[in-house]
Amino acid sequence: MVGGATVVGVVVGLVLTQTLGGDGGTEGRGDGKAAPTSASRPAASGSPGTERAPRPPASATGEPTSPAPGPDGAVPAGYDRYADSEGFTIARPAGWTRSSVSSQYGMDVVTYRSPDRGMRLQVFEVAEPSPDASYALFLSDATPKAPGFERLSLETLDDGDFTGSRLEYLADSMKGEPDIGTWHVVDLRFQAADGKLYALAAYGADADGHEDERELVRTALAHFCPPETTCGTTTNPG
Repeated sequence: MVGGATVVGVVVGLVLTQTLGGDGGTEGRGDGKAAPTSASRPAASGSPGTERAPRPPASATGEPTSPAPGPDGAVPAGYDRYADSEGFTIARPAGWTRSSVSSQYGMDVVTYRSPDRGMRLQVFEVAEPSPDASYALFLSDATPKAPGFERLSLETLDDGDFTGSRLEYLADSMKGEPDIGTWHVVDLRFQAADGKLYALAAYGADADGHEDERELVRTALAHFCPPETTCGTTTNPG
């Protein structure tokens, strides 16, 4: 992967030109993937998936930890356990719709949206060898950003068996998304139980505060199980 860094840099530039304010696409990500082309797989049915719990996330300084799955892997009120057609299981808000676009790296990019399209949760596979390497590429001058991009924080959340980092930022607009004013984005990239790197990115209005996007990512992560993996019930650290 390191030997392909130059190629990855070119690819991610194309992705973000198309997705964060360029000439097409709607998927705001910086993961070293080729630009999405079309929705290549049917949406999942929306029925609950199997009772599988993910490996736990790390807690951030001064921030609540993710809700730990109960003994039966139950999701919080207002969420559904969703077995996605890409093979992973996740907790997503009840009533949200699903769409996907194909990618030249890993699984399709999956997006769940609220009925009013004012919030969304995105799931994709990360191409770079580590979360830090992925963010270094995304934040570099070579990578186009959304209009009005403003970095708020970048935290390493490594803790015990958990490896991950989280970026928060603001943007004036997102290509193909409604005009809700300034967008607030929480972008978490982490190593899942299958050893692969994934991203969970929550998007919503900056005007109503930042906790709703953080909670969306925390809950999704607490119940995330990657494709072809059986995840045991665990307790979150600290």
